[in-house]
Amino acid sequence: MSTSFERVSRFSVGYDMREVDDFLARARTAYEGRDPEFSGADITSASFGTERGGYDMRVVDEALDRLSDAFALQSRDDAIASTGEDVWVAQLTERAESLKERLERPAGDRFAPASQGEPSYDKADVDALCDQLVAYFTDGLPMSVDDVRRSAFRRRRGAEGYREAVVDVYLDHVADVMASVP
Repeated sequence: MSTSFERVSRFSVGYDMREVDDFLARARTAYEGRDPEFSGADITSASFGTERGGYDMRVVDEALDRLSDAFALQSRDDAIASTGEDVWVAQLTERAESLKERLERPAGDRFAPASQGEPSYDKADVDALCDQLVAYFTDGLPMSVDDVRRSAFRRRRGAEGYREAVVDVYLDHVADVMASVP
């Protein structure tokens, strides 16, 4: 199976073409309903080896973002079909409200601080994104799932920052809710 991804020059490093093609073949099978063991979470956690002359990493990453959105929409449509739109909307609203509760905490206290020596994200950077999310959830500020996914935070050590794992899980939930909104 071949894809139409751009390749980098033979002197540059890109994603391993065989790994990407195999992964996308499995994703296609899952999307068509023939591989229940594969989910949208597999897309967000995908990683590939590299090789000279491989696929352009930026282009593949953008395609994975679109694929993740397609899986989220398919999941949303399946949930609406099985529960009904009113129940689905109530569940989505409840999930969004639980996310919003954390955002209403004061800056500097939104997430657990890291332990001494533990990698963490800069509190000010994370709080700035949280402020944007507050505006998204309360004021309808335009924001996309990609804006959340591409957020970058300076690294800190210990209590100077928020624990990375907690922030990452929370932002995955935010992206999931945002992707579920039609």
